[in-house]
Amino acid sequence: MGTADLKLPVDVPSTALFTDQYELTMLQAALKAGTADRRSVFEVFTRRLPHGRRYGVVAGTGRVLDAVENFRFDEDVLGFLRERGIVDEPTLERLADYRFTGDIWGYPEGEVYFPGSPILRVEGTFAECVLLETVILSILNHDSAIAAAASRMSAAAGDRPLIEMGARRTHELAAVAASRAAYIGGFSSTSDLAAGFRYGIPTVGTSAHAFTLLHDHERDAFQAQIDSMGRGTTLLVDTYDVAEAVRTAVEVAGPELGAVRIDSGDLLLVAHRVRHQLDELGATGTRILVTSDLDEYAIASLAAAPVDAYGVGTQLVTGSGHPTASMVYKLVARAGSADAGAPLVPVAKRSTGGKTSVGGRKWAARRLDADGVAEAEVIGTGPVPAELTDRQLLVPLVNGGEVVGREPLDAVRDRHAAARANLPLSAMQLSRGEPVIPTEYVTGRPGSQTGA
Repeated sequence: MGTADLKLPVDVPSTALFTDQYELTMLQAALKAGTADRRSVFEVFTRRLPHGRRYGVVAGTGRVLDAVENFRFDEDVLGFLRERGIVDEPTLERLADYRFTGDIWGYPEGEVYFPGSPILRVEGTFAECVLLETVILSILNHDSAIAAAASRMSAAAGDRPLIEMGARRTHELAAVAASRAAYIGGFSSTSDLAAGFRYGIPTVGTSAHAFTLLHDHERDAFQAQIDSMGRGTTLLVDTYDVAEAVRTAVEVAGPELGAVRIDSGDLLLVAHRVRHQLDELGATGTRILVTSDLDEYAIASLAAAPVDAYGVGTQLVTGSGHPTASMVYKLVARAGSADAGAPLVPVAKRSTGGKTSVGGRKWAARRLDADGVAEAEVIGTGPVPAELTDRQLLVPLVNGGEVVGREPLDAVRDRHAAARANLPLSAMQLSRGEPVIPTEYVTGRPGSQTGA
């Protein structure tokens, strides 16, 4: 299933050069050594959550599937590699025929994760798996960081809708991915039309201060907007004097005015004053939208304010201080030869400095307490304990090179809401703390584990 199958209007271009050079030079050396076709297992995980965060959010999986499906070395790309002398001719010949034919399992997109969680497991020959490292990490690290920030913001906002408005604060392509990740994390719409075009996310937007400044009088600007967009539009009321603007807005639009937007000042104080003024003027149904460098803490501080919706930009698209999820892609098991039946041998980095890893092909399950609330993330190798069989987290995403795990974005968004709801209530606290549930390891026969 591709983008066309999901009624998405934009195809993904080749992703073959979204990689680091050493992925290709490792392939060249492995081909010469005769080890390139050894069966290998790579896993994506993070050793720790960003400081003070209680949980992470898996986002970007759908984009990873597109990237894997479109990882192709065409003649132009091969010509570039040949001209630069990056790899030799035998390696170029191998790249010309590259197609990922292995299997990928992973946490379903929208699920939460914790330190050590095997978020993605990539299996195949070393040659085909190693090339995917950079593009997979690039997508998952960015999107998961944005989705985690969005999740915290949506938890703080409660039932009040959130609008993603960060396109002008990041790279133009990153902005589209950020909109997608924000939608997964609980945002309801975006201002970015490219995100709406590619992913079907609802889009919103009316006017900026420039539109008011364009006109000789604020009343003229409001009248022009009402004439164009109707009385249900949102008028920006903080270009000059807020109280005067609110009065003018209701005079022009009447009590049917859809909303007013406040983009500066003491938002808590101004929101109360505007609500009181709107009610006095009979515009009791007019909503209040606030913007202006909001983050989860500012949103939480406005919980008691008469605010109906929030618009968030900079802090969202930068991960609210944590722009990466610090995920890594590590070889955890490999065969001792290129024979198809050769058993897997667990491998792991053992250096000091906090960069160690746990070897072996892993499964993951979430143990629940008697009330159905998550109490531990259990990660293991070997057989899955009977009591955890029905609680396994990894699902098939790619089978024999064919994508099997692509799904609609709304299903991912709903999954995240359900996964977050199953965490202990302390997960919603914005105060710094440890992961909301601990990670437990169960050891078995790490090289021979089969299934999920």
